[in-house]
Amino acid sequence: MPEKNPRKRARKAARKGKAPSTQASEFVREEMEHIREGKHGARSTKQAIAIGLSKARRAGVKLRPPKGKSVATRAKAVSDYRKGQMSPRHTPSATRSRAISGVLKRESHEAASPAALSRQASSAARSRGATARSRAAKQAVRTRRAD
Repeated sequence: MPEKNPRKRARKAARKGKAPSTQASEFVREEMEHIREGKHGARSTKQAIAIGLSKARRAGVKLRPPKGKSVATRAKAVSDYRKGQMSPRHTPSATRSRAISGVLKRESHEAASPAALSRQASSAARSRGATARSRAAKQAVRTRRAD
């Protein structure tokens, strides 16, 4: 179950008109923190990001299913999205929750290390191509906060 802070920050980003991916980043960040704290683990950085995005969809962030992924992955994303759009939220089963926590605790905590995140970001950027990277850098400069 996501904590209140990412939900609150995601809602604030939505009110500001930020993109769904920006809203979802709060949940991914929370996920990385959980892995670092040892609340649970992930086998890879990609898995940690996927868990964060799933939580975001379930919390009501209007995030589209991923393109170019397996049918099962897309179906899971659609299912998470639908679950997040339904208004009544019930508490998850304690037994199931405990079982999942137990399994995740046995996973590695390496997935959220700075080196692993850096490798993931670099490989994701490489797959996007030079034009997309350039566009992203220009957008970052335009939207950077003036401290």
